[in-house]
Amino acid sequence: MKIDPPGSAFRLHDLIRRQLPRLAGHPALVDQGRNWTYAELHQAIVELAAFLRTAGLRPGDRLMIVGENSAAQIAAIFAASELEAWAVVVNARLTAAEVANIENHCEPRLVLCTAEVSDDAMRHAQARDAAAHAVGGLVFHCTPANADATVEPSFAGSARQVAVLIYTTGTTGQPKGVMLTHRNLGFSAAVSAASRRTAERDHVYAALPMSHVFGLTSVVLAGLSAGATLHVVPRFDVQHLRRALAEGLTFFQGVPAMYVRLLSMADGGQAVTAPRLRFIHCGGAPLDAALKNRVEALLGLPINNGYGMTEASPSICMVPYNRKCDDLTVGYPIPNMETRIVDEEGNTVAPGTVGELLIRGPNVMKGYYKAPELTAQVLSDDGWLRTQDLVRQGGDGACYVMGRLKDLIIRSGFNVYPSEVEAALNAHPAVAQSCVVGKPVAGDEQVIAFVEPHAGASVDAPALQAFLHDRLAPYKRPQRIVLVPQLPAAQSGKILKKAVQDMAGLL
Repeated sequence: MKIDPPGSAFRLHDLIRRQLPRLAGHPALVDQGRNWTYAELHQAIVELAAFLRTAGLRPGDRLMIVGENSAAQIAAIFAASELEAWAVVVNARLTAAEVANIENHCEPRLVLCTAEVSDDAMRHAQARDAAAHAVGGLVFHCTPANADATVEPSFAGSARQVAVLIYTTGTTGQPKGVMLTHRNLGFSAAVSAASRRTAERDHVYAALPMSHVFGLTSVVLAGLSAGATLHVVPRFDVQHLRRALAEGLTFFQGVPAMYVRLLSMADGGQAVTAPRLRFIHCGGAPLDAALKNRVEALLGLPINNGYGMTEASPSICMVPYNRKCDDLTVGYPIPNMETRIVDEEGNTVAPGTVGELLIRGPNVMKGYYKAPELTAQVLSDDGWLRTQDLVRQGGDGACYVMGRLKDLIIRSGFNVYPSEVEAALNAHPAVAQSCVVGKPVAGDEQVIAFVEPHAGASVDAPALQAFLHDRLAPYKRPQRIVLVPQLPAAQSGKILKKAVQDMAGLL
């Protein structure tokens, strides 16, 4: 795999500048019915940067961008880069309290809301008395937020200068901001584009929220770095995806829940055609075998599984381009990144043994903003990041994610990996997705499974228990299976395990 890594002076907005003049007339974005060429997008970024500078944004300031996928959101991220400011990308579908928590923590100089494409963004804009503006063909709302905002130091090197601040999923407690540098994001975008052979001919579906690193880096930055055309979608809609596939989409990257919706539509009798589709990818949450097999049968392509995390901006492992895998491997560690799998004492485990994955490389975050103690818990002085994920590596180097370290269930002295139980449950034809958690009891833990059936499917807990009988050892089988209409999920589609754990606590 040939990778074009970012240089020491790289900045995110270079991804657009380097496409000019050769791709000046090539479509960069399709957004809300309008096509933006690379030249038009570049000009909009330049004009927006000038507007933000006049509004008071300085190098080292934070620009909080509250919105949903749109040309304005993309341009704002690059405009912040032009000004050496940090882009704080926030999903507009968060509650007022959640957005306020982030705002109080990062202390932005300005808040920009993409209110024209999102009623929720408009709600946040109105709460701040933000004024409407039209700049460079972009329409948005903007307001001063903190005239006394602290200016963070600026660095010439791409490895030290923060480009984007992303707050990890969570609805309780203090927000945790992940500082991602220009090198972090530029390197991860280059790896994503190279591993998927992204090219100018590609039409990439951009429905994953850009407020999450998967959507930002693996979709938006990777696509634009390769000169592809992004089809920008504010919110995922399965009917819109169906039309886009029929009209010539070549790339679709999603979370398992998106594929579940596509399969449900097909099961309902609506034809799914994808004449130009050449790449499908799943990430953001564990992929189970039943879903994988059904998606591959529907779309006629191998689904490229992957694994990453916000702190790794995000890619850690990838399945090689369009390789058909008969198991649930998340692929191989990306190039230029070191890995270790260790036990509880930090010793490297024997090959094939489950342990915590440690990584080190140009994709690893700078740290958590204003949280040196939290940073020190996961990031060593010599650059090793504790993923807190339990991983097993096969003889050929392929990795298998067994679960989160903190999610490990210890039942009667045996280790139970939730992902293994979920995979067994999800193999049932009536199950759309599941989430398995541990519930503390006197001196032990119980295995509790919450199951979301397919729409219209009929199944009960005894039937699922019988289904698991020959698939799981007795200690792995859930003590209780609870059927729910829909599992709690973040806007990215990722199941909110903390919310599920709270549900288990009420049983």
